[in-house]
Amino acid sequence: MPSASQFLHDLFGLQGQHAVVIGGAGVLGQAFSRGLASAGAHVVIAGRDTSRGALVAQQMVDEGFAASSAEVDVSDPVSVASLAQQLAQSLPSIDMLINAAGINDGTPYEQVSLEAWDKVLRVNLTGTHLACQAFAPRMALQPEGGSILNIGSVTAHLPLSRVFAYSASKSAIVNLTKNLAREYASQKVRVNVLCPGFLPAEQNRKLLDAQRTSQIIAGTPMARFGEPHELIGAILLLLSRRAGSYLTGSSLYVDGGFTAMRF
Repeated sequence: MPSASQFLHDLFGLQGQHAVVIGGAGVLGQAFSRGLASAGAHVVIAGRDTSRGALVAQQMVDEGFAASSAEVDVSDPVSVASLAQQLAQSLPSIDMLINAAGINDGTPYEQVSLEAWDKVLRVNLTGTHLACQAFAPRMALQPEGGSILNIGSVTAHLPLSRVFAYSASKSAIVNLTKNLAREYASQKVRVNVLCPGFLPAEQNRKLLDAQRTSQIIAGTPMARFGEPHELIGAILLLLSRRAGSYLTGSSLYVDGGFTAMRF
């Protein structure tokens, strides 16, 4: 009989696999990167801020993890295609992709400029599309296929004030994920979406004034914000070849019960 640790290793272990985390130097992205590396994967931290990405990767290497960094601008199709080509040449496989790059805008709806609207959708939605389009075909050629994890939000399910473009982008990401799951299921590429609840991060701290914080806590059955590390179990489930082998097109909400709340 295998030990409990061996059972969990076999179910969730990522040894010998390679993961690309776009936006991997952000607050949530770092948690994702460290979670995958802790499970045995080599993690490529990709993003626009190359110095920050390199710093995070080096810190992980110093801690004994397998990590490296790469440059990409998810709003630029040439940059995304270049990253995919570069990694296809330098890595033996690309087993996992997390699309964690994202921005927000808290302008009142009447004042949202077209430029601001387009910028949020360009990074959040179009960036996710471009990365999936660049990496999925390579994954489909691999004997073991691959797994893509897009990042949605509770705002994809429930409307939330002051984040109109963000909510629209996240709702569209959920829909895109389901379409891609159907498209690539026969090619051994699984595509799922993680929808976090409220976790303080760079893109939303400026929106969390005292009143808004109070409202969010009141609407969350667990009566607190989440922490980035509380998403790790979910991403391992969704990305693991064995634990998540029959999961594709799924939307997993990790939100302290926020989407279950009704007043």
